[in-house]
Amino acid sequence: MQLTRLLLKPRASEVLTAYLKQCHEPPWTSYFVKFHDVANDQRGMSHFNWTLENGTNYHILRTACYPYMKYHCSKREVQDLWLEDKFFRFLKVINLGLPMLFYGLAAIRLISHTEIVHVSETVKVPIYFLYPEDKGSSF
Repeated sequence: MQLTRLLLKPRASEVLTAYLKQCHEPPWTSYFVKFHDVANDQRGMSHFNWTLENGTNYHILRTACYPYMKYHCSKREVQDLWLEDKFFRFLKVINLGLPMLFYGLAAIRLISHTEIVHVSETVKVPIYFLYPEDKGSSF
């Protein structure tokens, strides 16, 4: 039964792509998604390029902050982010992940807004925000 549930979960990357499209490719966005709502197909990725089918690229800062995954997305040109990715992973390791654990626990109380991402006609995933975003705002 647990395996079936895992197979039915959308991948975190699918939620990311669907949300960026759903918001008409905003200049930036920052959201949380619960671990139990998605299959984590971006494990180990901290800072990376994410290019949509039409060529629009985002720099993604991603981290685990239990019970969530946190995404910060900025529309930018493709760059080599290898060094930054390694640097952010190094910081997480030397801090034993404790700052992100505390951030996730604080987010439980601080989250004030929820939106639904339509991954497909039948698959919908809630994502969470500290406050509602002005979609299209530069800041």
